[in-house]
Amino acid sequence: MLGTSETMKPRAQSTRRKTRIQRENRERILEAALDVFSSYGFRGATVDQIAIAAGMSKPNLLYYFSGKEDMLQGLLDRLLDIWLAPLRKFDDRGEPLTEIRNYIKRKLDMARDYPRESRLFASEILQGAPHLKELLGAEIKQLIDSKVDVIQKWMDQGKLARCNPYHLLFSIWSTTQHYADFDAQLKVLLPAERYNDSRFEDAEQYLDLLFVQGLKPENSK
Repeated sequence: MLGTSETMKPRAQSTRRKTRIQRENRERILEAALDVFSSYGFRGATVDQIAIAAGMSKPNLLYYFSGKEDMLQGLLDRLLDIWLAPLRKFDDRGEPLTEIRNYIKRKLDMARDYPRESRLFASEILQGAPHLKELLGAEIKQLIDSKVDVIQKWMDQGKLARCNPYHLLFSIWSTTQHYADFDAQLKVLLPAERYNDSRFEDAEQYLDLLFVQGLKPENSK
């Protein structure tokens, strides 16, 4: 007769294996949902499309997620950490123009490395941010306001040319995220030899001229 420890061991291994498989399946579904949502938008996407992209049956997919809303919320929760990371690194102890330059570079890196996530976020905002309203009005606004205070302090100290800090951040977002959200347009309009990683280098040089040079205080120009 087998002892208790011997009978329990295979069961424990089975439970751990199932948990790992469940984790992997959830990630697989979220990756498929990200592809579908970023291509068709939330309203245009269907659970059937996501199931096909994930390579599993619809009933199997619905074992892990209750529906599109559940999958989208899971993606947005993960996306917010990615989207806010460049701004969180904005350091009030740093040199102002260097911090602006580094922030632009981080945002461009994100557009290059996370284009699907950027398009998903843009789609959510264009739909009125139904799944992000609470976070936009609380956590995100608090973070933005704190960084605006930093930029305003630098302007008051004469370290940056004066402008509206909110619109400065909005402009940086729109110009950097353009390279993810409107990539299909870039592919058509840019010369073929510039549609590679060099487009991000070109963008960085231009945005440095636009923002960093433009924000230099009068006495330093």
